[in-house]
Amino acid sequence: MNEIDAISHLQAALERGAAVRPKVGGFPHLAESLRRAGVSHCRMAVPSNAFLYLTEHGNVVVQGEPLVTGFAAAPAFDRAGLIEALRADQAGETTFPEFVRGCWNAGIVWYDVDTAARTCTYYGADGESYTEDYPSVVLA
Repeated sequence: MNEIDAISHLQAALERGAAVRPKVGGFPHLAESLRRAGVSHCRMAVPSNAFLYLTEHGNVVVQGEPLVTGFAAAPAFDRAGLIEALRADQAGETTFPEFVRGCWNAGIVWYDVDTAARTCTYYGADGESYTEDYPSVVLA
């Protein structure tokens, strides 16, 4: 497949995931849509707000608006702050940009979603990490 196919598959999976994602506890639905579309990992560089999707159709980068430009000190890893940001997102209390800002404020510099293992691992600048499992869901 060519890169256009990889991009179109990813875009379709993201649209499907957004369409079926409930406001509360919605992330597993998005992740399942990605998994079904052949995405094995979704890696996010938090300060640059850039995603790398590893897919069976080809790898795709999606660049969002950076949280940081120029020089900035990386915040210290704050496990409790990360968990607070996660729970607010899982409860549907934040938008995705607010969630990403919460991750950054908690010292997360990148995270990795493994769609086969159904895990999301968050990493600090000094190698600290926190992993959460997410539940399997059935998409309609």
